[in-house]
Amino acid sequence: MTNNVLVTLSCGTDNPNRATRALFLAAVAQKKGKNVTVFLLDDGVYLARKGAAENIKAATGDSADDSLAHLQAHDVPILVCTPCAKSRFIEEKDLADSCRLATAAEMIDLACDAAVISL
Repeated sequence: MTNNVLVTLSCGTDNPNRATRALFLAAVAQKKGKNVTVFLLDDGVYLARKGAAENIKAATGDSADDSLAHLQAHDVPILVCTPCAKSRFIEEKDLADSCRLATAAEMIDLACDAAVISL
């Protein structure tokens, strides 16, 4: 069994439950000692903007911002689909800590060597 976990997220602030849950699961995996990478695509890229996760909560009360802060504090890479970001006018300078632009090829390479959670 692999120790790598890739969490992909394609929804953003429009679906606070799924957005929060993806970041929460990534944080849980990191706490369990897994090598975690988060890949944001489609509307999920909106969460990579500085401050975008503030005030996003799941129905359970879990906070996207708390999970994101945990991931950032533990240097978990948060990769942002380049064409998805560009089509939404999000530039590298707009990204929060631990976030960087990435390609689909990078996502595929990561997915081929990881357990994948897709939300």
